[in-house]
Amino acid sequence: MVFSSIGFLYVFLPAVLFVYYIAPRRCRNSILLVFSLAFYYIGEQKLVIIMLFSALTDYCCSIFIERFRNRKAITRIFLCLSLIVNLSLLGYFKYADLFISSFNGVFGTALPLLKIALPIGISFYTFQTMSYTIDVYRGDIKAEKNFISFTTYVTLFPQLIAGPIVRYETIACELHDRKTTLDGFASGIRRFCVGLGKKVLIANTLAGLSQMYDKANTHTVLFAWVCAIAVPLQIYFDFSGYSDMAIGLGRMFGFNFPENFNYPFVSRSATEFWRRWHITLGTWFKDYVYIPMGGNRVNPTRHIFNLLVVWFATGLWHGAAYNFILWGLYYGVLLTAEKFLYIKHLEKSELFSHIYFILITVTGFEIFSANSLADIAKRFGELVGIGAAGFTNTESSYYSLSYLTVLIIAVVLSVPLLKNLMNKFEKHRYFNATYKYSAYAACIGLLIISTAYLIDGSYNPFLYFRF
Repeated sequence: MVFSSIGFLYVFLPAVLFVYYIAPRRCRNSILLVFSLAFYYIGEQKLVIIMLFSALTDYCCSIFIERFRNRKAITRIFLCLSLIVNLSLLGYFKYADLFISSFNGVFGTALPLLKIALPIGISFYTFQTMSYTIDVYRGDIKAEKNFISFTTYVTLFPQLIAGPIVRYETIACELHDRKTTLDGFASGIRRFCVGLGKKVLIANTLAGLSQMYDKANTHTVLFAWVCAIAVPLQIYFDFSGYSDMAIGLGRMFGFNFPENFNYPFVSRSATEFWRRWHITLGTWFKDYVYIPMGGNRVNPTRHIFNLLVVWFATGLWHGAAYNFILWGLYYGVLLTAEKFLYIKHLEKSELFSHIYFILITVTGFEIFSANSLADIAKRFGELVGIGAAGFTNTESSYYSLSYLTVLIIAVVLSVPLLKNLMNKFEKHRYFNATYKYSAYAACIGLLIISTAYLIDGSYNPFLYFRF
């Protein structure tokens, strides 16, 4: 089940909100747990066992780490046990076939692929549970002794399948004592509607253009460039829209999840981009991989090695395919080059840095969205006319013009122009009341129009489900 579906919007969400708010406060974690398990079971059936096994493992390991706090060797055993179990589950379900196909390619064998179904959200909840046990081991947080509270944290449906990656310490207090206010609930609804509109009205529409590109036998240079610009916007509105919906749902239930995006396309370098894009994932790798390896407090050679390891892992986290590994290393090389060679020069020219950022972003997302390594070369060739069917033709001109309006809207909404304008209205003493009612009207409008699109359309995928 996805948030942008009729079943979730008009059956599941009203049901869980109704039961949650009529129940006594002491029962609310249990209610969230039951509905979260139901939410996951509807889409994954028996694979819910994998998630519960992961949660049980980290619950027990953290309890034992807490119990044997003064005996370092024993705490290390339980930390290692947690890491081995979590990484083994992730490795088996997500990367087994990549390993087998690579082995076959190198040694010429013909081992059959396992073709295992990937549990949705396994990359997200695995990182959350590992960070919890590591934080307990470090002594940053106390182990959660209430199994229902801990399992509620792991399975919490608003952030279960696509983040943001919420650390236990972020919501530890709210798991035990959270306040739900009318203003907070209204804020959650507004944020959810904005995310729904971003996902359904923009991302899904741009996905139609990508489908046309994938189905076409030949591409012109114009069509290749239009799609190269549309893909980063589609992925941004798809993923940030889902993050908005998750944050909004969290507020409805009294949780405050961390922000995951901060207008990444206003960046002027790859370094700045990754401070604004998928913030919770970048912070996770920084705190649990980069810093423990020594971060930048080592010699330059080791520093470069640390950066490349982190970005190799970041690419691999996104998918079990070589284009994702290449994509991660591409950003690793860029960030390394910026840090050691030219970031200061970029900062001197705003125009040049924006042109540089656009080119590296188009290149990066061409790698990210390719179906194979061969497809990457094909896509880059078409951008410069190699293998393309001329500069344009009737078909590509038609599609380019058809999607021009939504592309312009997407570009405008991907920068904080509208947000800054709304903030000024909100703070203005004459327009404050008007802004408040206009915001509610806009959210209702987004919900109605998005519902109409969902009823009329059949294409409603979510790109980050596969991660």
